[in-house]
Amino acid sequence: MRGIGVDIGSTATKVAVMETGKLAQTLLMPTGFSSVDAAGRVRDALAEKGVDVAAEDVRVVATGYGRIAVPYATKVVTEITCHGLGAAHLFGTDGTVIDVGGQDTKVIQLANGRVTKFAMNDKCAAGTGRFLEVMADRLGIDQVELASLARAGEDVKISSMCTVFAESEVISLVGRGEPRENIAHGIIESVVSRVASLAGQGSHAPYFLTGGLCENDYVVERLGALLGSEVTTCPEARYAGAIGAALKACEL
Repeated sequence: MRGIGVDIGSTATKVAVMETGKLAQTLLMPTGFSSVDAAGRVRDALAEKGVDVAAEDVRVVATGYGRIAVPYATKVVTEITCHGLGAAHLFGTDGTVIDVGGQDTKVIQLANGRVTKFAMNDKCAAGTGRFLEVMADRLGIDQVELASLARAGEDVKISSMCTVFAESEVISLVGRGEPRENIAHGIIESVVSRVASLAGQGSHAPYFLTGGLCENDYVVERLGALLGSEVTTCPEARYAGAIGAALKACEL
């Protein structure tokens, strides 16, 4: 039996294929304008790898922002449940999962491998990966360069809770000649401080970071500093939601 998890997020679509309880394959692609189109591209990409989503020995669980747009899904499961299961599988212990997505940030408490409590910031993009993308674009760099500059910068406050107003702050800082390193530092501190504030509300160590920022060493470092505890992650943590969905699929 193959279990396939399809996690269609607002920015990226992640896919995990589980076989005999082990992660066999992963796929990553931009979601683009249409979740339906993304689901179609997932089906085609899996077919190229020899995986037929309609095969008798295959079960598909969809999750994420566009989960209802996957016509070949056997079942639809919420991203909170899937991220919790995926993180428990990856890290093998209970704790607090912090998922910084493109549209929202989720903080999930795990006990005995299951979700017991969660909090979500979905009111504003200022504490999400999308915020970093917008700000990096404004500076004419990518997120890797943004983190590199931030590490060398000094603190500059970016206080706006709204992405539009924060972008105006960045434009003003550029206009007055503030070094890019300092602006980059302020941008990342703005995101990390909001994430840490959400995660610090009744959560506890150990902390695990999932989502698109899991390979951003500087974000991981700063988040751990603000939480007062090491934050653990790994490259596969980007696929935590898809892995959890695939595990659910294996149960069907």
